[in-house]
Amino acid sequence: MAKHSISPVRILQSNFDILSLLKDNNNREWFSLHKAEFEKEQADLENFAEALLGELNKHDLIETASGKKSLYRVYRDVRFSKDKTPYKTHWSGSFKRATKYRRGGYYFHIEAGNSFIAGGFWGPSKEDLKLIRDGIDFDDSTLREILNSADFKSDFGDLQGEQLKTMPKGFPADHEAIDLLRYKQFLLIRKFSDEEVLGEDFLMRAVQSFKNMRPFFDYMSEILTTERNGLEI
Repeated sequence: MAKHSISPVRILQSNFDILSLLKDNNNREWFSLHKAEFEKEQADLENFAEALLGELNKHDLIETASGKKSLYRVYRDVRFSKDKTPYKTHWSGSFKRATKYRRGGYYFHIEAGNSFIAGGFWGPSKEDLKLIRDGIDFDDSTLREILNSADFKSDFGDLQGEQLKTMPKGFPADHEAIDLLRYKQFLLIRKFSDEEVLGEDFLMRAVQSFKNMRPFFDYMSEILTTERNGLEI
């Protein structure tokens, strides 16, 4: 197992505990009484996200301005949901890569029993999805090399995301890359146990997994920003 650097910035048990209390008391009255306590724990997550952003900018260029701005609000949008509980019971945030030539995004999710980091393309536009499929149709070998690399397999296992049950229009059913062409989402997900999240090296573990996404992001960025003749889109 690879060794990871120790960081003074870490996830604490109290960061989990406040979420557990919120889950058991998911109502506005309780939250109002405990808002100061919640915000104290939230400040720890802002510090974690700020440290994560700093490390990401050492190997990538991130548009997100600060760790605080990367965090998602605790308030749920319940307008179209049967679940009317007003608050989220996890910590999460995302970082957007800078400029139109760096595609893909980084995401982290902290929740007891369900912590993970992720990246990729959650809802590619119709135009982007066509470019991705055209790139796979033209030559799927580079993408397969990335997906089968030791670093990718070790961190993410297999490519995740929603898939079509049939082939997309315009491609034959016996296409040799049928397994890749069916994807509608392209997600990389690395799960962590609670023990790992609470470890002193979790920040750098997360950073290393984000680094291991880069070959996939670089491949996708190239096919999303250049035409087959090599011209920029």
